[in-house]
Amino acid sequence: MKHIAVIGAGTMGNGISHVFAQTGYSVNLIDISQNALDKGISTISKNLDRMIAKEKIDETVKSATLGKIATYTLLAEGIADTDLVIEAASENLEVKLKIFGELDGLCAKNTILATNTSSISITKIAAATQRPDKVIGMHFMNPVPIMQLVEIIRGYRTSDKTTQTIMKVSQKLGKTPTEVNDYPGFVANRILMPMINEAIETLYHGVAGVSEIDTIMKLGMAHPMGPLQLADYIGLDVCLSILNVMYDGLKNPKYAPCPLLVNMVNAGKLGVKSGEGFYDYSESKKAEKVSGRHL
Repeated sequence: MKHIAVIGAGTMGNGISHVFAQTGYSVNLIDISQNALDKGISTISKNLDRMIAKEKIDETVKSATLGKIATYTLLAEGIADTDLVIEAASENLEVKLKIFGELDGLCAKNTILATNTSSISITKIAAATQRPDKVIGMHFMNPVPIMQLVEIIRGYRTSDKTTQTIMKVSQKLGKTPTEVNDYPGFVANRILMPMINEAIETLYHGVAGVSEIDTIMKLGMAHPMGPLQLADYIGLDVCLSILNVMYDGLKNPKYAPCPLLVNMVNAGKLGVKSGEGFYDYSESKKAEKVSGRHL
């Protein structure tokens, strides 16, 4: 396995492309937007510059890494002759079903199709193809170049061979792959999202403020980042989507998203990506707490 395609040039897609290219794989980065592709390559370049500044790599490695990445706006061209395709598009079931249906018709029969979904059923996604044995979840953590974990999710019909291949590929990237089964939220988000949701409930009911909640979790529980700040970095819309997937899939009220989270997403306060969430990320008020007014 030497030739990889990554669909989606956003935060996760460019991060996945970065680690594959730096490990020596040839990578085709695909997005319908040329602007998104340009931004993705720019992000990879900046992240490599940070590694150079920390003396983890040199300019030769940076040049070689960028030289391994080609960009495409057409899916059929981008996935040609690839051994593995990793989808890192939006966390939306219909979007993923459409992509995987197209991939199944375009890719060679031996190509493994992976998704970076953080919550959506691999079995459902695989059902859009005629190769469910070759469909698997590769849930990378953000930021991809730094975080060691890859959550490997087996669908109902994912084969042992496919699973073993992806486990080995993940190890070659210097990651620690951990195999889990296909249930809503898998392991990472089944545990993380209820904690974030409970932190939002705690704010919603006026038990404490934003910085107080995060301080308690950082200093009292040794978390590197408080749950509300982490939610901002993940994206409040993404948190809401994952909670809804778990609530719909498990029918358990403990996964029902807090009304405050729903209102913030409806108001466009999505966290870092929108410039404001539980904290204000505007240029003049970086990481300063937003007013405690409930929406």
